[in-house]
This record gives sequence, C-alpha cells and structure tokens, in this order.
Amino acid sequence: MAKTVIQVEQVGKLYRLGQVGAGTLAQDMSRMIARMRGQEDPTLKLGETNDRTAKSNSDYAWALRDVSFEVKEGEVLGIVGRNGAGKSTLLKLLSRVTLPTEGNIRMRGRMASLLEVGTGFHPELTGRENVFLNGAIMGMRKYEIKKLFDEIVDFAGVERYIDTPVKRYSSGMYVRLAFAVAAHLSPEIMIIDEVLAVGDAEFQRKCLGKMEDAAGNGRTVLFVSHNMAAVRRLCQRSLLLEKGGLRMEGPTGDVVNEYLRGGAATGTFGIIPDAYPRNSYNKDCIRLTSIHAYNQEAASTTVFKYHEALKLVIDADVLKPCDDVVLNISLMNDNDERLSLTSTMDRQENQKISVQPGRIRFEAILEQRLLPGIYTVCVDIMNDKGYAYDSVQGFGQVSVESFGEHGEKYPWARPIGWVNIPATINVQML
Repeated sequence: MAKTVIQVEQVGKLYRLGQVGAGTLAQDMSRMIARMRGQEDPTLKLGETNDRTAKSNSDYAWALRDVSFEVKEGEVLGIVGRNGAGKSTLLKLLSRVTLPTEGNIRMRGRMASLLEVGTGFHPELTGRENVFLNGAIMGMRKYEIKKLFDEIVDFAGVERYIDTPVKRYSSGMYVRLAFAVAAHLSPEIMIIDEVLAVGDAEFQRKCLGKMEDAAGNGRTVLFVSHNMAAVRRLCQRSLLLEKGGLRMEGPTGDVVNEYLRGGAATGTFGIIPDAYPRNSYNKDCIRLTSIHAYNQEAASTTVFKYHEALKLVIDADVLKPCDDVVLNISLMNDNDERLSLTSTMDRQENQKISVQPGRIRFEAILEQRLLPGIYTVCVDIMNDKGYAYDSVQGFGQVSVESFGEHGEKYPWARPIGWVNIPATINVQML
C-alpha cells in the first residue's frame, strides 16, 4: 500500500483586502488577549467566502477555508476550478511560499514547484548559473547537477542561450528551462501550476510525457490546469475548488464533468431580459427575445459530448418590415477569443431574409467541431451592410465535456483562430 506523502488537514488562508496596514490598536490587543487565552483570533470571524464577483463590507476574505485531502506516493493529482477558486493559493501553501492561517500541512520528500514563469530564477544570472542555483536550493550536490546538466538543456531546447542572463529570455524560454530543471533534479514531489500554457504545443507534449514518466517512477505530481484534456490524460483523481472551498474530490472524469457543468451554468439560456446589455444599430426593427440550446435528443441542456450536434433556437420580435436580415452565431472560448462564425449568409439560396412584423424563429443545428471546454454563445441580427439590428453577447454558455473515442488521438489539440462549423439554419415566422 502506497504511503501518504501529502496530508492537508482543514487548511484555511485569510487575506486582508485593500491597502495592507497594521490595523488598529484595539484589533492588535484583542488578538494578543485571544492568543494568551488560547482562543481563536477574533478577526477571523470577519472573513467571508472568497467570491470575487460579489460585493462585501468585510475587510477580510478567505482565499481557502476548511480544505482537507491526502495524496499518496506516485499519484498524479489534478486540481481544477475557476479563476479565483483558490488553486494557486493552495499550491503556495504546499510550496511553503506562505503559511496557512489555520490547519496543518504535512509533506514527506524533496519538493520542486513551478508556480509561475521563472519561479526561483535570478534574472541577472545566466541559464547555466540558474540551473546550478536551483539544484543547490533543492539540496543536490554539484556533481549530481553536472551529471544531469546536458539532459536538462536538451529538454529545454535553449542550448544557444544557456550562458545568457535569463532576464533576456522570452516567457516561453523561461518556462522551458524552469520546467526542465524541476523535472530533472529528482524531486519526490512536483507541483505544477498553469505555467505550461506559456509553452508551445510541442513543448507541452514533452512536459506531459515527462510528468507521466515521473509518476511511473514513483514521484508525486500535483497538476493545476485549465486544459481539461491534459487533466483527464494525466490524473486518475482530481479536486474541484470553488470559492475557496473543496467542492468535490474523486475520479478525474467525474470531477471534470462537474466543473464543466458548473461553468456552463454561469450563463443561462432562456428569455432575454429587457435590461440585458445589447448593441443595436436600429432597435426599432428587430429585437431578440430568447435563446435556447438543445442536444441531438431534443432535450434542453448546456452540456454536450464531443462531436454531439448543438441546436440553438433563437426567437426575435420583428417590429417593422425588413428585407435584408442576416443572422450570425459566433462562439467564444473562456479566454474571450472568438473561435467560430455561423451565418445565414453561408447558405446558397435566399442569403438575405425578408421578414414582416411578428415573431421570427431561427433554428440552427451546428455540427460540432469543438474540443472539450466552455464556450459562450453570441448572437447578432444585422443587415447586409453589417449594422446590427440587435446583438446579444454571452447570454448563454455551453460546455463540451468528453473526447470519447477521439481522446487518445487528439489529447493536446486546441482550436486556433476561426473555425468554420457546418450548420443548417431554418427560418420561420410564428
């Protein structure tokens, strides 16, 4: 039975918001008296859940609260969650960059952490000097580092610049060398944050392969990423953090699906409120009223499997006759990058639509070519000159949750730029 190398018990981290100061004398006295009596710090009761979207009157916020889990030797543990959920705070606590406000963390073994680009590097030193510096920090002897030096440089692919100060490296070169050092200097525990997103596709493949080898050799890896395909591939077990708390722990497939469902629920389809922000050129012609999403079984949902057809039903009120109507549907990823455009202008016949006052319905069936992730739906109704009658951006979100049989073939692929999604768009007056 594998031994436990990381044990986290009811860990919490409290931060003070706004400008950091010493506080008031009364607060300092109350804290001192509480410590003398063996009582809880009274200021901790002022902290609130770490919800970055909500206003609060409290000066304190819990970045993490009551988080407990264990990691076994040789395990690759995935940690997922939305931005601000507490992932990086947890890794900083595990890396001893900062101390927990409450709870205990016990670790066994030598650790290497890569929390951000250039972690542990001195910008004035060369790449060669930083390799030896990082090795010494991790307790390695000089001859051990020399033995691995050529392998580290070859993996990083920065041999030409190894004697150049790292302050002149690009962010990609920085992270290449930093990961190569962390992966090759034989740590028992590797802690990897989202920094691998800086590297190119070829380097990401090398990193994922190296982490698989590390796990196979009995090393423990904690892996934080928004790349759900990589998390599925590497990790058998994962944690889902939400608003500073541990929402779910279990098999990676179940955790990732729950994460994607939670993300999709943040953008709700249905009737569009009158107060919803719009961009309109002539709002007295056509006004969008509702957007709904359905799967191939005609069930209303926001969660889709890989390659499952996506059906959008879009209703609008026509206020005056128009003979130049064009519908555009675009999708954006969670980095606010516009990935696709589907339009009635793509049809061969009757590209521009003539409508009379009443209600019009567009039924668009998109043959998915999207990889797992969360996508925001944007809808524009415009004329043939490109002026919007009505435009609703980001009212609904859908998530693509599983590679299925294609997972092993395209584990690192990512849609880049514009993606043409074949679609059938039917128009009818109601």
